[in-house]
Amino acid sequence: MLTHSDTRSEAEAAALPLVSVRGLSKSFGGVQALKGVSIDIAPGEVHGLVGANGAGKSTLIRTLAGLVLPDAGEIRVDGRPVSLPGPSAATDLGMNFIHQELAFVPGMTVLENITLGIPKPTRFGMVDWKATAREIAPIAARVGITAPLSANVSGLSTAENWLVNICRALVRKARLIVMDEPTASLSAGEVEKLFTIVEDLSASGVAVLYVSHRLDEILRLCDRVTVFRDGRSVAGFERVDLAHGRLVEAIVGGKVERLESRHEQASATEVVLSVRNVASLPMVRDVSLDLHRGEVLGIGGLVGAGRSELARLIFGADRLDAGSMTLDGRPYAPRSPSAAVKAGVGLVPEERRTEALILSKSIAFNALLANLEKAVKSPLLPLIDGQKRKTHAEVIIRDLAIKTDSVDKAVGKLSGGNQQKVVIGRWLLKKPRVLILDEPTRGVDIGARAEIHRLIRKLADDGMAVIVVSSDPEELPDLSDRVLVMAEGRIVRELSGGAISRTAIIEASYQAKEQSGKR
Repeated sequence: MLTHSDTRSEAEAAALPLVSVRGLSKSFGGVQALKGVSIDIAPGEVHGLVGANGAGKSTLIRTLAGLVLPDAGEIRVDGRPVSLPGPSAATDLGMNFIHQELAFVPGMTVLENITLGIPKPTRFGMVDWKATAREIAPIAARVGITAPLSANVSGLSTAENWLVNICRALVRKARLIVMDEPTASLSAGEVEKLFTIVEDLSASGVAVLYVSHRLDEILRLCDRVTVFRDGRSVAGFERVDLAHGRLVEAIVGGKVERLESRHEQASATEVVLSVRNVASLPMVRDVSLDLHRGEVLGIGGLVGAGRSELARLIFGADRLDAGSMTLDGRPYAPRSPSAAVKAGVGLVPEERRTEALILSKSIAFNALLANLEKAVKSPLLPLIDGQKRKTHAEVIIRDLAIKTDSVDKAVGKLSGGNQQKVVIGRWLLKKPRVLILDEPTRGVDIGARAEIHRLIRKLADDGMAVIVVSSDPEELPDLSDRVLVMAEGRIVRELSGGAISRTAIIEASYQAKEQSGKR
């Protein structure tokens, strides 16, 4: 690996890209993930990287991070060719990475996680944690970390752990910071704080490679954007040329068919699930709702409104403090998720990698987790028939267009969108009466998002009762027959028909939040 010891004038260095990638290629098991991609990242710029799941974005990031060795191509830093045999090589060159799947040590404190691998002040040969905390506290406050630096990260939310990772990157004073879907679990206030951080970094000369499926963020933040598709870099846009429609067409290779908005009176059909005055303090307070056969019921609101907690209550993952539920007119009080599944209720959780999938296991294994009865040799011989499991998995792969070369491939090696399809496919086999999807398109590209939306709509058309929990106000209007907006653990507004809009959902969320803050 070349170092920065070579002589070069400041003017020459300023004229060069900080990082330049040319003709990078990489294959895994015969499948080509990168096909000669090229990208330049200048000092102090915010460079957007967009593309469908499986387009090669994560492989490029892992290659720059020294986690993957390319098969061909060249990486230059400050105009000099470099090799990156490991993560330390990337760090030594001033590159820092915040991956989509957060890196932290659950048994350690916030301070210890922020300073992992970073030299710390010592006293009498021991780490001086008080001095370390004094150095880190202002940066943690700038990011918006409110938890004590002495707190264990295992007790933090996903959003808080994102902030810990961002703080770690700032502490390292990297010349390039790569952020992979940084706002996926952040509230509106936290997103604004992140934008401020990104803008400050850019102004101070630090380059940011910003990877996101949220094109409004790309349009707001980025000086330039590179588009990947099918392992290739297919388009580049300067800021003056950036437009939502042009980005979408470059990502998918053509126009995206817009899902027709369907707001029929599903309330005229039978009630499948009835929830009355349920509570699980402090996150869910006195919630009542009815879910009808063939209905897509959206649940919106800000982060922390209690949406995911309500989904967990219905699925039996958490216990009720008060209230009652009925399913098909009969009392429904699941004491565990397995009881909910037996009763006919399924859940696609928000955190698919930690709560829905066993990453080291195959697609077939994961797809059949809720459907083992379909794969046993016979009722009298409850052993798994490998051929039956493979056959069912192949149906899911075909029907959901999952990109893989084998049902035996470890699900952890799939892109985020394809992992989500495996989880949804599990419930397609099960055919529950009620299916709850918590953030079904988080971290999913535009094309896969449209596919998942059409699939959800088809499930409802076939008679399934569906609840979609989403923090994205753009998602619910096109998809839902009705939308319930939650704030501070309560349902504060119901929207239906033409009243469902992004503006109405946001207004209800923030209006209720402001009113609760005045009480």
